[in-house]
Amino acid sequence: MNDLAAKLRADLAATIGGSAGWRRTVEAVPRELFVGDALYRDDAEGWTPICRSEMTRTEWLTLVYADTTWVTQVAGVMAEDAAPGPVPIKRPTSSSTLPSLVVRMLEASEISEGDKVLEVGTGTGYSTALMCHRLGASAITSLECDAVVADRAKTALTIAGYLPTLIEGDGLNGHPRNAPYDRLIATCAVRTIPRAWVEQVRPGGTITTPMLGWTGGAAFAHLQVAEDGTAAGRFLTHNVYFMPARPHAAPPLDTVELGVGDVSYTRVDPSLLNDDEALFVAQLAVPQAQHAWAGNVLTLDDPGSGSHADVRPADTGRWLVHQHGPVRLWDDAEQALTAWLDTGKPHQSAFMLTVTPERQWVSLDASGRDNLQWDLPT
Repeated sequence: MNDLAAKLRADLAATIGGSAGWRRTVEAVPRELFVGDALYRDDAEGWTPICRSEMTRTEWLTLVYADTTWVTQVAGVMAEDAAPGPVPIKRPTSSSTLPSLVVRMLEASEISEGDKVLEVGTGTGYSTALMCHRLGASAITSLECDAVVADRAKTALTIAGYLPTLIEGDGLNGHPRNAPYDRLIATCAVRTIPRAWVEQVRPGGTITTPMLGWTGGAAFAHLQVAEDGTAAGRFLTHNVYFMPARPHAAPPLDTVELGVGDVSYTRVDPSLLNDDEALFVAQLAVPQAQHAWAGNVLTLDDPGSGSHADVRPADTGRWLVHQHGPVRLWDDAEQALTAWLDTGKPHQSAFMLTVTPERQWVSLDASGRDNLQWDLPT
């Protein structure tokens, strides 16, 4: 225990808690192998690369073993390949997720010795290494869509002594050659559950994945696959936020003009959408929409249909609504939010997700109310 990295691993394991098996695993796996030689720090001006060569060993290892998510790639550029100075604000495309969240996901997925696991999203390879250490590398198949990220993860895993099955390809298609799997765990967020995932997990096996829609509503799904090829389960208590699978990411929005379209009024405060649970419910009603704030004006836009809504304060207790396009985005969101409010504002964990070959839907447990059931987009 005289090695600094080993001490920091032990401190990290003690900090993040979890079961004894995963704590011992965190103590054993060297995270510094998987973050590379540079990371991005989120600054006011953008993403700034910070390099191992510019720090002492103690400074670097202390940073690496913080229970923090470190971004390793922004807009396809790895941190060690970035030019000095801030990168203008762009979407991160790969990261090393904070270890406490990784362990929480592994425990939620019910992974244990003897399981065969499909991981969707190798990323840096750190979570892959944790599973290899606990279950044995032969039990793990991991998919990564980005060639550069996949290559770096493979190198790090090899140096660490782990040789799982690593596939460069679209994780939404799974890897049928090694199926069936006992557990499928995704480290990227999806809008809907890919059919291939259900088909490649054995009956009684589980699928554990973050979910993220275009409006920004997040949930953490844990499903069990049934004999008939369907899957069902509830959303877990802790919401988790992961980068979206690239095919499931929201499309870019054009500039829109505010205050145009049909006029109405609402008594549902649009600031509700600053609440994670309310945003999740609104998204179920308008899954093709994206939301943003322009000062105190809420905007909803569906680039596919060209529909738009904006909501702003009017007189006391009311808000002015402008809408145009074939989908009345605010009307649909307002109806869902009203039903949610009337039911006591339940958390995502009160909702169930059901997946069949024909459709996927979310419903409130035992509600029996049509206005508390929504199909996910196909």
